[in-house]
Amino acid sequence: MRAQSSATASPRIAVGAANATTGGASFGTVQAALGVVAFSLTFPATAWGLEGFGPWSLIAVRSILAAAVAGVCLLALRVAPPERRHWLGLAVVGAGVVLGFPLLTTLALQTSTTAHAAVVVGLLPLTTALLSALRVGTRPSRTFWFAALAGAAAVIAFTVQQSGGALTSADAYLFAALLVCAAGYTEGGRLAREMPGWQVIGWALVLCLPLTVPMAAVALSYEPVHLTAHAVTGLLWVAIGSQFLGLVVWYRGMAAIGIPKASQLQLAQPLLTLVWSVLLLGEHLPVAAPLTAAAVLVCIAVTQRARG
Repeated sequence: MRAQSSATASPRIAVGAANATTGGASFGTVQAALGVVAFSLTFPATAWGLEGFGPWSLIAVRSILAAAVAGVCLLALRVAPPERRHWLGLAVVGAGVVLGFPLLTTLALQTSTTAHAAVVVGLLPLTTALLSALRVGTRPSRTFWFAALAGAAAVIAFTVQQSGGALTSADAYLFAALLVCAAGYTEGGRLAREMPGWQVIGWALVLCLPLTVPMAAVALSYEPVHLTAHAVTGLLWVAIGSQFLGLVVWYRGMAAIGIPKASQLQLAQPLLTLVWSVLLLGEHLPVAAPLTAAAVLVCIAVTQRARG
């Protein structure tokens, strides 16, 4: 009887473990998706912020505000400093997502529309997946790579169609932003497996303070500031929404479902940004956008179901 009960219980335990794993993966997907929604508002919020701040001031002040929020959380919860082996990875996160990506994209948005910038950055998912394979050793399936390449191709085709095939100086900033951001995402996703995701971005923000505080002091002395409702709202969103809260759920999602799968959810980010650019900035929505959106959503669905 005991043997029979044990044999009966084993499948139940296995099913329970499988359900728990599935539930964890689903929650991880939701968190990563929330991160994508937060990031999709970054470019419109940056455009608002640039109405009242210079580019260098906006980058420095947003990082300091986000670091202040993170620092309060770290102190309130009495979080111990990271181990020495984690500091290099945190420096990569800081260089990529705290300083590099915001600075390069802000410089690009001085001469580029948010719609164009968002679509170029649509190559970020594929870039992140490639760096993840090199850095972390992830090995997604062929189906995953096929869908990821198809999604990137749709984004590239849309970009070329919108720009007439000509690259601009803003595109140079954006392509550089792709590389540094993908590195920051990959390293942050790796660290989020060993420490909570909010601590990853929190310590990265604090680590950058010796650079961002002097940068803010110098930038604010040279760049005029005009406080408007748009400028303040944009600054607060890029600082707290994108720079901190968005990255918290993003890194948690990456740790739960893996860097490659989480990265492919960002295929939807350019199209979400296009919607925000129409609603918040009054920019024109290209006719090709809905078709590109449909193709991208199919690719996302395939990457999320692919094994490996």
